[in-house]
Amino acid sequence: MKSGTIDAIITARGGSKGLPRKNLLLLAGQPLIAHSIRAALGCSLVRRCWVTTEDPEIKAESLRYGAEVIERPLALATDASTSTEAVRHALETLAARGMLAEHFALLQPTSPLRTAAHLSACLEAYLRSEAHCAISVCVTEHHPYKGFRGDSGWLEPLFDEALLHAPRQSLPVVYRQNGAIYAIPSRLFLERHTFYVRPAMPFVMSQEDSADIDTLEDLERAECLLARRGPAAAG
Repeated sequence: MKSGTIDAIITARGGSKGLPRKNLLLLAGQPLIAHSIRAALGCSLVRRCWVTTEDPEIKAESLRYGAEVIERPLALATDASTSTEAVRHALETLAARGMLAEHFALLQPTSPLRTAAHLSACLEAYLRSEAHCAISVCVTEHHPYKGFRGDSGWLEPLFDEALLHAPRQSLPVVYRQNGAIYAIPSRLFLERHTFYVRPAMPFVMSQEDSADIDTLEDLERAECLLARRGPAAAG
């Protein structure tokens, strides 16, 4: 059984080419980022919720919804910047302030259907487990054993040719990361610079709850899902 404090970290830069300013676009009447902040603050296992951003408007909205903000350097907020770099900077900033939690949960704002209930269930299981990390996943929509490579100019099976026409039920279940939750000890992340350290605990979510916002169509689909669930889900 693990113990110690857990903070939530939300990575939210201002730039987005696919869907401009997406972290501030409204979903069910609230900025996209607010849904992740509400999930963090609604989880009793989370001590504090930090948003790392370089954007003044995202900072203002994050503070309005109850999060605290870590000022991200512009060099870590480019199209080439990674979540790993942003989280490392956030943790090093908190460590320098003497405020580093023993564990943290990364919540990406593009996963607005991940709720406080999901986060609580994931963290409870993670703390009870012997895992070094927890990663939220869902069953992949298209089984990779049925995939092809095309780098030679011809179709070549990605795996075994015999598996291309195998019944899906006979194949092992394959999960994909859905980006909603990553949990790991802070010091371990700072040492390894990765969210995945064996043994890794899966937290399985439905494909519907794993909605990821990258396009306007994704946002509209999430709006429909929240409307169908009613006011309580939309906040």
